[in-house]
Amino acid sequence: MPTVSIVIPAKNEAKGLEQILPKIRALLRDAEIVVVSDGSMDDTAGVCSKHGVRLHRHPYSMGNGAAVKTGARIAQGEVLIFMDADGQHDPADLARLLAKLDEGYDMVVGARNSSSQASLSRSWANRLYNWLASWMVGQRVADLTSGLRAVRAAKFHEFLHLLPNGFSYPTTITMAFFRAGYAVGYLPIVAATRIGKSHIRPLRDGVRFFLIIFRIGVLYSPLKLFLPISAASFLLGMSYYSYTFIAFGRFTNMSALLFSTSILIFLMGLVAEQITMLMYQKR
Repeated sequence: MPTVSIVIPAKNEAKGLEQILPKIRALLRDAEIVVVSDGSMDDTAGVCSKHGVRLHRHPYSMGNGAAVKTGARIAQGEVLIFMDADGQHDPADLARLLAKLDEGYDMVVGARNSSSQASLSRSWANRLYNWLASWMVGQRVADLTSGLRAVRAAKFHEFLHLLPNGFSYPTTITMAFFRAGYAVGYLPIVAATRIGKSHIRPLRDGVRFFLIIFRIGVLYSPLKLFLPISAASFLLGMSYYSYTFIAFGRFTNMSALLFSTSILIFLMGLVAEQITMLMYQKR
């Protein structure tokens, strides 16, 4: 059996850690547990010491993604399990994640149902993220932002340089795995109500999620973005030309601008696609 490390990023989550650490220790006795304290000001260190888990401290808050990257670098296991410290994730699901991973997957993600969402607005936002990511990668993405996942460490390390320091690391790693051709599986889970106050800011982090989806899309499948924009510009130019030709019998500068813009965007997409192919070949 591969060795397992459980990485838990934590920022002022002493109450949640007090609840989940003894359960994890009881269920996975041989697993390494790494808690990364992201500038915590509470008793996170005392709780970790009490339960005998490995603690690494950030001198100040660097972000959830930065804590995940730190944990991935110092963990010794061949398989990494990432989970939140706020009590939302049931430690009993960890064994189910590992069993699913053994079926031949490179990463298994805990997919939350609609009742597990913190609010209706967040539920609809996650559905939109899932749909957009599914279109970008050409595969079904059941839960783009879930923080509970098991992954093979060697493959996770390939994408450390792409992961952001904020809360959107699950978005990046999920899309990167899909576009790299690694097998991603989903396991239905029920997430409990978190302990304490959420550190996520919906508006700010929501915009970041969208930017990251498009950034990763451009990095791995650029024509998915460039081709629709090019086609829209061409159709708009054709429509405007039809109108001006019927009404005035003229071909206007605006139509020429739209047609040339369409061609330029398409050519930029082709160049980006070639760069992507070279990146794949190098890997």
